[in-house]
Amino acid sequence: MPVTCFDDDNSRLLTMAQGKVPYFERNLEEVIRRNIRSGRLVFSTELEASIRKAQITFFAQDSPSYVEEVAYKLAHYAPREALLVLVTPVPVGTARRIENRFRESGLNVTVISHPVFLTHGCAVEDFNWPDRILLGTSSNSAVLTLKQIYRPLVMRGVPVIVTNHETAELVREASTAFVATKMSFINELATLCERVNADAVDLALALGLDKKIAPRCLQPGAVFGGAFVETDMDSLAQLASGHDVPLKILSAAREVNQSLSDRITHKICEALESTTGKRVALLGLAFKPNTNSIAGSSSIMLARTLTSKGVQVRAYDPVAMPGAMRELESIHYCESAYDAAEGADALVVGTGWPEFRALDFDRIRRMVKRPVIVDTKNLLDGVRLRSMGFQYLGMGRA
Repeated sequence: MPVTCFDDDNSRLLTMAQGKVPYFERNLEEVIRRNIRSGRLVFSTELEASIRKAQITFFAQDSPSYVEEVAYKLAHYAPREALLVLVTPVPVGTARRIENRFRESGLNVTVISHPVFLTHGCAVEDFNWPDRILLGTSSNSAVLTLKQIYRPLVMRGVPVIVTNHETAELVREASTAFVATKMSFINELATLCERVNADAVDLALALGLDKKIAPRCLQPGAVFGGAFVETDMDSLAQLASGHDVPLKILSAAREVNQSLSDRITHKICEALESTTGKRVALLGLAFKPNTNSIAGSSSIMLARTLTSKGVQVRAYDPVAMPGAMRELESIHYCESAYDAAEGADALVVGTGWPEFRALDFDRIRRMVKRPVIVDTKNLLDGVRLRSMGFQYLGMGRA
């Protein structure tokens, strides 16, 4: 099925048309280039002409700003009985207002609320193997059309949930809040594990094997970040507050997430004994591996806190350094993990990039000033590193 992409940023559109993705997302560039070569994916700056020829328009801008105005503009261009699929993350009630405005204006365009659940670093995988397909609409014909588009997934048995606009919009925000709560729960338990000589990694494994819980997002040291997470939770909190519904668990989860950076800082400072003039090698700046996004990154927050305490931070990340440089100028950016480790009083794993497991720690042992490793993601083999002479500190580990 041919797809035409439009963006009001012409330079960005040109970059995409050349098969170059202006951000890092695992496997995405390969998918785009393959479909450009086959002619299934084209890019256009002619919005009106593109919409007039389309029976289905997926509206997927990054921000909910001006979404109602832009949707109204698109509907004016669209042919009769066209479908406007609203993928943009929006507050509850947005799609209903858009639909009502269309009716008042005599526009025969059907609105479908279609939140997608793509996580940074595995967005391509999440799109090809979704947990569910969520459609908010009262139009049976629209449902049949979308099912046809997603036929390979439907035939594979991916559940299709059809509901109203408000429920579809709320699912996204509620899902974000639930994951935040799950991460906060395991991070609080990780603190308890350190006090009672328990192991948070084994605890998470045992909990995750319970089919009612599942292991995803149940990893000590993980934080919830990304471009839309805070927006989703702010929107949900405002919605609840506007209807006099206290969401105490959500508030607590957000507090735990925000306090994790302080806890990690305390762990590092204890290992250093004093912070003035000390040098820390920070491995990883992205908020999670396989993405260059630093939105909500605990590593960025940690770097800020450490520099405010007089620590010299030398950082390395495989793909996220350009974005980090725009966000944070007070640290030194290195060309490799080994460059960052040179003369360090402590090495901190801030992002769980798999390649950090393969580092030559014999070499690093000779390069660092003090053999201290603080593994905020429990990525490394602590037993092996201790046998090599490192002081290894994980999250929630005895």
